[in-house]
Order: sequence, then C-alpha cells, then structure tokens
Amino acid sequence: MGVPSLGCHCAVCESSDPHDKRMRASALLSWGGHNVVIDTTPDFRSQALRAKLDRLDAVIYTHAHADHIMGLDDIRPYNFHQRSPIPLYGSEETLARLREQFGYVFREAPAWSTIPSVELHTIKGPLNFFELEILPVAAKHGPTDVLGFRIRNMAYLTDFSSVPEGSKALLTGLDDLVLSALRDAPHVMHSTVAQSLALVDELKPKRAWFTHIAHDLGHEQTNARLPQYVRLAYDGLEIEVRD
Repeated sequence: MGVPSLGCHCAVCESSDPHDKRMRASALLSWGGHNVVIDTTPDFRSQALRAKLDRLDAVIYTHAHADHIMGLDDIRPYNFHQRSPIPLYGSEETLARLREQFGYVFREAPAWSTIPSVELHTIKGPLNFFELEILPVAAKHGPTDVLGFRIRNMAYLTDFSSVPEGSKALLTGLDDLVLSALRDAPHVMHSTVAQSLALVDELKPKRAWFTHIAHDLGHEQTNARLPQYVRLAYDGLEIEVRD
C-alpha cells in the first residue's frame, strides 16, 4: 500500500526518516543506454521522474496484482518520444489480466484520446535484451504463480510466500538478492522477515535487500536487528551488477 499508509498514524507512517517513505515496489535495469522496468506500479510516474527515465525499452512483470501493474497508462509519453510501442513481458496469466484490467488499450475500436501502445510477449524462458540475459525464476505468492528475475549475479524476487527447490538452484552464487519481507507477523501471501532471513541463509548471497515492506517495519529499527549483510531496501537504492 506504500508508506505512509493512508489514514495511519503509527510511528513508521509518521517517521521523519526519508527511508520510511516508500512507493510501491519496482526496479529499473539500466545498461548501455537501455532501460527495462520491472513492474509499472501505481507510483510509476513519480518513480520515472525521480530516476530521470528518458527512455523505456521494455517492461517485464512479476505478476498482475494492482500494486504492480496500475501505472501502465503512464508509459504513453515514451510512445510519443520513441514513436514505437513498448514491449510488455509476462506470464500468460499476467498478460490475460493486463488485457482485462486495461481493456481500453486492447479494444479494437477508435480511441478518442491517446492510449498506451504496447506489444505483448509471453515469458517462456530466458529473455535477452540488447545482449543482457534475464532469467525468469518461478515462485508462489499464496496460490498465485509469480516470477522473479536473475540478472547476472543479482536477483529480484518480490511478492512471494514460497520458492520451489528448482528455483532455488537458479538463485545461488549471487552478489545481491533483492527479496520481499513484508513484516514480522505471518501472512498467507507473503514471506515474513524471519522466513526471508531463512531463505537468505539457505541461498547465501553476499548481500540481501528486503523490499515490498509494510508499515510495520521501521527502517532504522529493523536494520539494527538484521545481520550486517542484510538491509532494508529503500526508494532510490542503486546496485551495480557485475558481469
């Protein structure tokens, strides 16, 4: 829901620490003048402005829940500037949900206003963008299938409750693992801090970053009780990924 959470006056929502001001979780991959975004959150416009994102080559989706897709309409300026549709990549289920949620984009009817111009591509295996390979990693988000992604020696895995053994084999030898840790209290759809710490201990990345964080977790207070190689991620965090 983002932090501060609407209508809440808890210590984290009223914190003056800028690390406790959190937009919805997404990531930007930038290399060689190319840009690929993971998830278009409802905050996508603000996130793109903050990152000074002047070009968008593609969007890849983890899944189709509202907090990961509802900023799709804001890709329209990139259509104007680049004079081309934006490729969108996701599972068959995710693409079906995009067609449902954004029916006006895919309806074969005259549009009275501008609409996003997109091309849909089903993820069936590794993706290759301008010589960068992005490897999909399957996980479960409660009953929902979701995708994480491995990019060289970094992986991004948000909104999961469990990771199959076959996927864990794709998450070894990492420099950085970005993974969700919603809160301390159990949740049927999300990994908790303790569960994510156990996964980090099992996979043994050099560093781990917790994302998709609820307002239950204050940045400074939570970092103080985590191992030094595990930190809460924060808006604007940049990670350099080596070859």
